[in-house]
Amino acid sequence: MDEKNIFVIGLDEANVPILESGPGAHRYRFHRLLTIEDLQGGEVSVADLIAKAEGVLDAFEGSVDAIVGYWDFPVSTLVPILSERYGTRSTSLESVVKCEHKYWSRLEQQKVIDEHPRFGRVDLEARDPRPPEGVRYPMWLKPALAYSSELAFSVKDEAEFRAAVAEIREGIGRVGKPFEAILERLDLPPEMEGVGGQVCLAEEALSGVQVAVEGYVHHGEVTVYGVLDSIDYPDSPCFLRHQYPSTLPEPVIRRLHDVSRRVMRQIGMDGATFSIEYFYDPATDEINLLEINPRHSQSHAELFAYVDGVSNHHCMLSLALGEDPALPYRSGPYTMAAKWYYRWFADGVVHDTPVGEEIERIEREIPGVRIEVVPEKGQRLSQMAQQDSYSFELAHVFTGGDSEQDLRAKYDRCVAALSLIFDATAPDGQEETGTETDAVTEMETQGG
Repeated sequence: MDEKNIFVIGLDEANVPILESGPGAHRYRFHRLLTIEDLQGGEVSVADLIAKAEGVLDAFEGSVDAIVGYWDFPVSTLVPILSERYGTRSTSLESVVKCEHKYWSRLEQQKVIDEHPRFGRVDLEARDPRPPEGVRYPMWLKPALAYSSELAFSVKDEAEFRAAVAEIREGIGRVGKPFEAILERLDLPPEMEGVGGQVCLAEEALSGVQVAVEGYVHHGEVTVYGVLDSIDYPDSPCFLRHQYPSTLPEPVIRRLHDVSRRVMRQIGMDGATFSIEYFYDPATDEINLLEINPRHSQSHAELFAYVDGVSNHHCMLSLALGEDPALPYRSGPYTMAAKWYYRWFADGVVHDTPVGEEIERIEREIPGVRIEVVPEKGQRLSQMAQQDSYSFELAHVFTGGDSEQDLRAKYDRCVAALSLIFDATAPDGQEETGTETDAVTEMETQGG
């Protein structure tokens, strides 16, 4: 059987072993198309990225059988653009942008569901910007497009609103400006005329349990293959872990499936994966859609492999190759799995980090774990890319187990074994040596 050449936009080292261990991987040859630095470093030029990618693909002597990606903008939009150019399978660019542009996405959602918060645009050009009419505090301010949770702020009064607007004004162009080059490729509906990519959205804050719904659309049929719980640090908007499968009651799971199907049919996606984030409030039994991602979550790949036996990358690859995207069900070695975010809630400089062999030793000693250390030795935490507005990621810890207690015990063992050491910035500006134990204390005292 001929090998299939699959070009992965922004292929990173962490996902290589997961991709290469999937079903049918012996038939695939994975090729990196653009680096993470190309895609996320500095201000993005969509035209330059397309030209660079086309140069690689045009020079390739074999067949280009699939072009895929699992990151947000610009990767999510480059996939349909390049797929159209090289005749590979993908959903339409318009369907991707309807998910990525948070304001356009809300306009589409409200046509078919009521399960969303009150929202509106904030006029950043105004001398004295105000919250949209009908949107009440507490609220979230966020650009229509951003990497991860960059420039997303929780505000509870006018002073915090003004401070958040000032920061968003300063940084919104880094992603918003290049996104306008994507909007120019589309025939926009009347409600999107003149909106552009540098738009600030205000949404009423949601409460409850955060949940992620993953699925795909194949030949027009929407399939949900997994629901995960997203659990925050106490009194913080920052993720502590993603846990699969969800522990929500089955009737709530069915409603999440139903809302997801209605929304994705409205968006018009086909031949692609998606991940939708929700809040479920047990006190009111309300579901509210937070945002739609036009790709599956690579953060969850290991979790599906632990529980179902195959990572969710399988769905992406199968759709791109015109094959059956269905995942097996509960065929993995563990009952449940989690991705933990080990965070520090203050700035500091990394003094020491474990090297590859040390991490491999920890993974061997603790069955069912995988560890990714985020900062490099000597790096200041505030200079790391793709961090949220409230914390810094020290490590990602993946655990598989048979209970929540099992997952937590493995995570705690990993944190202790990592022994991350760095100089923490003290309140007076001086530096003091900190360790992983200090990090846990800091998180607890600052709402972590």
